[in-house]
Amino acid sequence: MKKIVIIGSVWPEPKSTAAGQRMMQLIELFKKIEYEIVFTSISSTSEFTFDLSELGVETVSIELNNNSFDDFIKLQNPKFVLFDRFMTEEQFGWRVTQSCPNAIKILDTEDLHFLREARLQCFKQNIKCETKHLQNEIAKREIASIYRCDLTLIISKYEHDLLVDSFNIPPELLHYIPMMYDELNKTILDDYPKFEEREHFFSIGNFHHKPNWETVLQLKNSIWPKIRKQLPQAELHIYGAYIPEKAKQLHNSKEGFIIKGRAENSASVFKKNKILLAPIPFGAGIKGKLLESMLYGTPNITSTIGAEAMRDNKEWNGFIEDNPDDFAEKAIELYSNEIIWKKSQLNGIAIINDCFNKKNFKSEFMDKIKNLLSNIVNHRANNFMGQILNHHTLKSTMYMSKWIEEKNSNNKIPNSNS
Repeated sequence: MKKIVIIGSVWPEPKSTAAGQRMMQLIELFKKIEYEIVFTSISSTSEFTFDLSELGVETVSIELNNNSFDDFIKLQNPKFVLFDRFMTEEQFGWRVTQSCPNAIKILDTEDLHFLREARLQCFKQNIKCETKHLQNEIAKREIASIYRCDLTLIISKYEHDLLVDSFNIPPELLHYIPMMYDELNKTILDDYPKFEEREHFFSIGNFHHKPNWETVLQLKNSIWPKIRKQLPQAELHIYGAYIPEKAKQLHNSKEGFIIKGRAENSASVFKKNKILLAPIPFGAGIKGKLLESMLYGTPNITSTIGAEAMRDNKEWNGFIEDNPDDFAEKAIELYSNEIIWKKSQLNGIAIINDCFNKKNFKSEFMDKIKNLLSNIVNHRANNFMGQILNHHTLKSTMYMSKWIEEKNSNNKIPNSNS
């Protein structure tokens, strides 16, 4: 059986993060084409880590800056190695190239880290993010990683076009594959709570992700007071994994601003609440929370950044507003108007079916994998920049890693019996 080794920066937590959901979808795709999958990570597991053994996936803990990985990857002898972020490719890509030169390297960006970082810095400075801001240190590292790999998976059409048009990345090195779902029938809405059976607003997002914290602050300081003034009985419930103490301190039951913490069952949260509020100020990729709101028939209001690359000019399942006053006004309208609310539900189903339909991406991805296997020599010959970067990066990172490895070895406490 053909084998793929996945090197994850963390173990998948699909109930905590959209990144965890994304990884589970990629695992499912490789299972469909009958690949034996080995998932590895340098991180520790948590009580929220998905038990991959349920899917027949082997799990192995690996060490950073340790030549034990070289022996491990040689023994595995995989057809493919998948890195879940450019940082894991930096750490282990050179070792894969050295030990298994024929293994096909795939990078899943999840979202472009350099784009997210540029937008964060511009947000802090209150300036418009332009192309010049994208040319940061992370961009140099991330784009070098893209060249070193044989294929890079891109989750956002906007980011795919950005790489091709602004950074001249050859399209054959990229493959657009977003989050994917089974096609929805609008009758599914009959199984969900109706307009009159739902109440309250909510926001949700893993607090390890900086845009989610800024989203909560915008709601607390600029948007929620305006909504609450017009809808004094409504509440805003804030959900999110890994909630910090500073977020807990925002809880104020008199203001209807309720900090809930981790959602044990996110589906039930989406179904019982009337509207998702997501005034996302910066970020990249596509937003898992907005897709879930469509899946569970819950209209949302978000920002231009939030809705980026998610609708192909189709009507949004709610509203897209960047100004806090307009955002609050539309939230009140959507909360109060059943006709608009129901229409928004249908818009969400249309977006899922047209833009994120699994059947539109699965076979194309499988064909791409097969073509890489049969044409990898020519594919690499056409990526001379990748050959250059692999050559120089292997040397530089190898010697740095060897130095760290030796340093760690010298710092070990000697055995008392020696």
